[in-house]
Amino acid sequence: MFAIIFLFNTITVLHKVYLVFHFLMMLWPISQFAVLTTDNPMLQLFYLKASFVGLSLLGSGWLIFAIFLTGQSYLLTRIRLFWLGLPSLFAAAGVVCNPWDWFVLPVDGDFKEREYGPLFWFTLITLSLYIVFSIYHLYSSYRTAKTSRHRLQIVLATIGILILSTFALADLVVNVVFAEQTTMVIGLTSWGILLSGLYFLIAIQVFKVFHVIRLDQKDVLDSMSTGIIVLDEHGIVLDVNSAVRPLFSLRPGDFLDISRLLAPLHIEGDVRVFLKAYEQRKPEGAQIEISLGSDSHMSIYTAPIFDSGMALIGRIITFQDVSELRRLVDESYRQNEVLQERNRALMLMQDELYKANQLLEQMAVTDSLTGCYNRRYLMQQMEHEVMKNMRYQIPFSIFLFDIDLFKNVNDRFGHIIGDEVLSSTAAVVKRMLRRTDVLARYGGEEFSVYLPHTNEEQALLLAQRVKEAVEFNIIQPGPGNHPIGVTISLGVLSVDKGGRMSVENPKGYLRELFSEADAALYEAKHGGRNRIVSIYRKA
Repeated sequence: MFAIIFLFNTITVLHKVYLVFHFLMMLWPISQFAVLTTDNPMLQLFYLKASFVGLSLLGSGWLIFAIFLTGQSYLLTRIRLFWLGLPSLFAAAGVVCNPWDWFVLPVDGDFKEREYGPLFWFTLITLSLYIVFSIYHLYSSYRTAKTSRHRLQIVLATIGILILSTFALADLVVNVVFAEQTTMVIGLTSWGILLSGLYFLIAIQVFKVFHVIRLDQKDVLDSMSTGIIVLDEHGIVLDVNSAVRPLFSLRPGDFLDISRLLAPLHIEGDVRVFLKAYEQRKPEGAQIEISLGSDSHMSIYTAPIFDSGMALIGRIITFQDVSELRRLVDESYRQNEVLQERNRALMLMQDELYKANQLLEQMAVTDSLTGCYNRRYLMQQMEHEVMKNMRYQIPFSIFLFDIDLFKNVNDRFGHIIGDEVLSSTAAVVKRMLRRTDVLARYGGEEFSVYLPHTNEEQALLLAQRVKEAVEFNIIQPGPGNHPIGVTISLGVLSVDKGGRMSVENPKGYLRELFSEADAALYEAKHGGRNRIVSIYRKA
């Protein structure tokens, strides 16, 4: 049973903890059997001590295993591990030393018949307390478990230890407490260990209680609209979420032949290239699209899963509905280059699903065309910054600028060239700013810059540099078009120290600031454009 777990499972941390627990269980039947194979009292005592050392450590091993099982391994610091294991270590030391024969005393010089001392009872009491505390911990975790699968995992593990505890208790009662009144039944504890180990083996192999896919993630997978299939290194299905089941009849344990799966489907692309990439054991993934009808398209992406030693341990296949994206791309391919880039980015995102949160967060705060931050990120950042600036009396400034006569650029050269002008202007402004400054696209051709730790004099110097850099920036739109130059108008608002220490409504205060900066921008544009209008106010 110990070998089967090694041979047929991807060993996770939880598997390792269980295998230590399983090893401690194995010590008892092996050593108890060894006692009966020799007439040498010294060897008998050695085997007897080995069996009870394993039994002493079994309690702390089960408790640690129960903590890992309930997902609370973060609680096991070195100090806590020491205190948790101290009673079992003390009991094991007493068994090994057997001072004054307090653990065991031979009968007629032979340990096949023996009498137990106070250290024996201390070991059993310690083991019992470990088991009681472990079962209580599992019960508490069961009550707070958020998924049915996690509760099933706890129930299966609890049943396994109850099987072992029941047989061990029966052994103690029949063969120790009432040994003189009853007939000795040999091997009750060993039978309990055998049945408990067999039960755990079935739970691991059939119910996948320690599987590489955490049970509390199952509900998360089923809630996703993206179809997901997880395979092991042999192509056996480990898990399938609910989005895949209407498409394919697959269950955990089935063998997945990817070529047979794709055979009846209408493939858009070279399926041979996809299958070749799928079969190779390289870190790169493979992607292909299928058509389920005139208006239904789906992207299939597969990527290998490697362990820390770069050994292949499985694959993940995702099914993403891209019908709406395809429709939008077909309708506005030439006019909407941004959408096409996002579509490609979405497909590439599937190459590293475990980094999806970071990528989505980046997309949420940046403008895809210009690469600078968007208005939402700017306002969220400034809400925090304004509170800090008010509290510590730190000066700061705001630029609000837009491209002069940008509508003429769009009308004359088209929106694609207009997008190039926006991107080029944003890049020039970004090069003029400091690393701590925040450039954001405020809307359309309008941009905003937040300048921390900047007073009015410093803000005007930086605004002048930005204006001149944009003025001397020449955009080359391509063959057949004349070079394009643009200018910008800027509204500068500086907030110096010396005012109020806090604001009750940061959002409202920011609206006031941007309203004043917008008024300055309006004055700059109506004063002839390509100029700077500055406003100074105390906090």
